[in-house]
Amino acid sequence: MDVADVEVVEDRTERSTCQGGFLQLRRLLLRNVYADGTRSAPYACDVMSRSQVDAVAVVLHETDRTPGGHRRVRVLLKEGLRPAVYLRKEKPIEHREDRAVLNVLEIAAGMLEARDAGPGGIERRAAAEAREECGVEVDPAGVVPLGGPMFASPGVTDERVHFRAVPVSVESAGHAHGDGSPMEHGTRAVVLDLDEAIDRCRDGSIPDMKTEIALLRLCDAIGYVPQLRCFAEDLPPDVAARFRSGTGRPR
Repeated sequence: MDVADVEVVEDRTERSTCQGGFLQLRRLLLRNVYADGTRSAPYACDVMSRSQVDAVAVVLHETDRTPGGHRRVRVLLKEGLRPAVYLRKEKPIEHREDRAVLNVLEIAAGMLEARDAGPGGIERRAAAEAREECGVEVDPAGVVPLGGPMFASPGVTDERVHFRAVPVSVESAGHAHGDGSPMEHGTRAVVLDLDEAIDRCRDGSIPDMKTEIALLRLCDAIGYVPQLRCFAEDLPPDVAARFRSGTGRPR
């Protein structure tokens, strides 16, 4: 069922504590300890956390050929409700968007859970999120890393994102049933050419930072050159020699 609006039923902020919710907030007074043993003046620092601090973001992709024989890469994304972004409409923002953003297009992602601990846990969680958010079944054994993990917003949160990728048949996407929360009602799978997805990230119509990072890392991993919209190995030898193997970056 498509979501047309989100209403605030109750604002519990004033009577809530920093603990016990989906997000937890530590309000700390810190001071620096320097190498010579001296200390700085105390300063305030707030740290926002979830119950599980790490997440996985997975690029679901397929390389095939167009009817004309041109090799292409397509990615399977999910479009879903993002209330935190939508409620920006209530704030006095100087450079406001022309419209409130209710749904965001992004790669499948989710928090690692306690059961994901141990070897292969990140890959199992990536497969679970692919099924929940894009309706596609993948084998965790086929999930591969896309570089090292990154902190999502290190100034305010300790959340760290692990990037993964797995080849799929993008047309096999089924119903994205989500995790049962109303926040995931209306979630749907969307197939885009990799070039178009990157273009949308850069023009802001896919306003999700992790998605752009992951798509560009995918280019590196498969040897695709997004600036030239082709694979490095398909370039003339003298041009291909300017790119490192498997990175898509010029020498």
